[in-house]
Formats: sequence, structure tokens, C-alpha cells
Amino acid sequence: MNTEVCPYPFAPSALAVDARYGQMREQPGMSRVRLPYGGEAWLATRYEDVRAVLVDRRLMRSLTVGKDAPRGTEAIESESSIITMDPPTHSRLRRLVAAAFTPKRVETLRPRVQEITDGLIDRMIEQGPPVDLVSSFSIPLPITALCELLGVPQEDREKVHTWTDTMLMLSGDGSDHTAIMTAQRELWGYIAGLVAERRETPTDDLIGALVRARDDEGRLTEGELIDLSGGILAVGHETTANHISNLLYTLLTNPDQLARLRSDPSLMPSAVEELLRFVPLSASASFAHIASEDVEIGGQLIRKGEAVFADVDGANRDATVFECPEDLNLARPRNHHVGFGHGPHHCLGAQMARLELQVALGTLLARFPDLGLAVDAADVPWLSARRQRGPERLELTWTEALPAQ
Repeated sequence: MNTEVCPYPFAPSALAVDARYGQMREQPGMSRVRLPYGGEAWLATRYEDVRAVLVDRRLMRSLTVGKDAPRGTEAIESESSIITMDPPTHSRLRRLVAAAFTPKRVETLRPRVQEITDGLIDRMIEQGPPVDLVSSFSIPLPITALCELLGVPQEDREKVHTWTDTMLMLSGDGSDHTAIMTAQRELWGYIAGLVAERRETPTDDLIGALVRARDDEGRLTEGELIDLSGGILAVGHETTANHISNLLYTLLTNPDQLARLRSDPSLMPSAVEELLRFVPLSASASFAHIASEDVEIGGQLIRKGEAVFADVDGANRDATVFECPEDLNLARPRNHHVGFGHGPHHCLGAQMARLELQVALGTLLARFPDLGLAVDAADVPWLSARRQRGPERLELTWTEALPAQ
């Protein structure tokens, strides 16, 4: 075990994975880190250790609620949510929405996602280069698709994005805490209004289905209904929006791999999986797990009451699992990355994100044969003080644009 206690989280630099994760993987046991709030914790960075932490039911997220647990932000988790729940409560709520995100159900959405994608690209072409991908494409694509799935009216989507964008700020020094709490309160109040509307006029969207599960079957409480809907909105579209920009930036700055993909578009599913492995999304490991009893993982004893974080970005660069992990290989075989997490909290919308990323990247490359950055890669501005990584703007240019197929 490395006895040095390292300040954590590391300050992210664009889309780089901090070299200290690699150094930690070489150490026996786990590394000890000190969080800005709540004290010290263990940090798992090896692939097998990360997966073990994420599935071990003795390591509980619910034990962070109302506790001064190690964390990166000032605010203490004051209310239970699906993110901080453990099985079986978590499993019960997850089952209520899982049917909407099965591979078969999500695949039926492909034509609509393609339609939204082509419409956004048509507007980019009308505007002419340079165009900011973030505001013109990366944000509106997933928010439109997700809001349609949940039943959020088109005229309300901009304010929904404003609320969720504010909620994902880090508030490391407490200065933004009031704004974050206000945004969450307003979004939750808005969803309560949608729930009331569904009771007056039933609908077939996801919120309508959850209302029926609440009123007709008693499968969740009113608070759980609103929290679940809000959580899906808050996290669902922002993660995909950031990753559309992240993944395209990575392709445009790796010309050999981009040329490989252009020459063989059938590589797109494999390419998306490799990009999800290679490109970090979170600024750091986000959620502490608290040991409900003594637990040993990877040769490390985690005492009852101690916290452990699982870093998926470090795990995705583990050379014992991935050959040449620091290289981007769009045809990588057997790519069992943990970019969507693992275990009970594996990303519920993973299939939706895969579909949107495949359609978005594939269509952008097909319709813009010479797509490129309008500024030097070093001049791309990146989000700061955020839970997720992504460019603030991604200015693109082209000389040829093709019509939709």
C-alpha cells in the first residue's frame, strides 16, 4: 500500500487522464486520498478493484446521506435519491424505468434520433462555418430525444437545460451552492407540475408511465416519482451532450484513427466503445461508498465506516486488461470498458447514449467529408468547476457539406 495521502480530486486538464492514476495502479492495495470535505478515503484505480467496489453490497452509497462523508463539494447529501440508494430500494426504482432503455426499445428510436440529427445538421449548413458544435448540435440532440421520451414539451426544454446545467456545477468553495439548490428545487417543482398534468390527462410517455406506477400500482412514492424523473433529466442529456463534443474532438485530433473510420464506417459501433474507454467524462470519481462492515478488495482492507471511491478512468487504462491502453484503437477487440460504470449503478441510459453517439458521429462524418476544427486544438476552451468534462465551445469548419441520405 502507498502510505502517502494524496489530495483528491486531481484538477482535470482537457481530456487527459492524470498520470497519477497509472502510478497508483502500480502500488499494492489502494491509494489513500484526502478530499476537500469529509476527510480521507481509499481510491480504487485498477480495473478489477473498481469493478469489485461497484458490485460489493457491503460498500454502500446510502451511508453517505446526511453524513460528513469524504466528498469533493461542500454540500452534504441531505436527501436520498436513486444515485445514493442501494439495493433492494434502488433495484425497485430502476426496474420501473428499465423497460424504456432496453436495447430493443432504444433501437426503435433510431429513426427519430436520425431525424433530429439531420435537422440540426441542416441548420448548421444553413448558418455556414464556423459553427459551435456544443450549442448547435451536442446539447439539442440528446435533450430533444430525452425530453420526447419523458414527455417534456418543446417550449420548456431550454429552461430544463438551464436548470440541469446549473445542477452539475461543482460548488467547490460553496459560492454556487445556493444556485445549485435553487435550480434543483425549480426543476423538481416543474416535474411536479408535469405529474399533475398526467393525472388530469394520461399520456404514454415515461413520466406518464411512472404516474400510473405510482397511482395504480403503488410501486413508488410521490417523492420517488419526482426524484426519478428529475434525475433522468438532470444527468441523462448532459452526459451525452458533453461526450458528443468530447468524442468528435478526439477523432479530429487523432487523424490516423479518423481516416480509418472514414474508410470503414462499419467500425462505428466499435469506435464508440473505444472512445468511451479512452475519453474521460467525469472530472473525478464522483460517489463515495461507505463500508458497512470490514471489506477486503484487491488485498486492501477497508474498515467499517471508511469510504472508498472507484475511478473508472483509471480502470479503463489498466494494461492488465487493455493492450496498449494509452493508444486509441477504434477496432479494439473485447472492449469491456467501464465507461458506463458497473454493477447496480451501471448507467441506465447506456443504450440510449450509444445510439445517439453512433448516429451523431456517423452522420457528422458522412455529411461533412472534410470536417475539422476551426481553431487550433490547444485553443479549444474547456469547462471548469464542473462534474463533467467537455468543451465550452467546439468551433468546426468545412468546405463541403452533403445532404441527408
